[in-house]
Amino acid sequence: MEWYLKVLQNYVGFSGRARRKEYWMFTLFSIIISIVLTVIELIIGLPSILTGLYSLAVLLPSLAVGVRRLHDTGRSGLWLLLTLIPLIGPIILIVFMAQDGQPADNQYGSNPKFTF
Repeated sequence: MEWYLKVLQNYVGFSGRARRKEYWMFTLFSIIISIVLTVIELIIGLPSILTGLYSLAVLLPSLAVGVRRLHDTGRSGLWLLLTLIPLIGPIILIVFMAQDGQPADNQYGSNPKFTF
């Protein structure tokens, strides 16, 4: 939960680098929260209002942590546009997000693994 809150505190911080753990923990908690909200909507009978509001609320933090994760691998945040290519784009992006970050400092900042 600490990593999820860290991303929300850095709401629209597109600069810097994000570790794999930060990105994937945020993604995991977002998926869990979306599933819980969907179940609540189905039980109550709401037409996806809660899920839609939650998705809008975390849109910018999701983009920001994605850009920072790409920065950690030495890539520009514009690589997120790969998601616009059907099927192949998201697969390539998942591979990029799963790669280890550059061990040394890069043009986007210092290595977050060794920043205390």
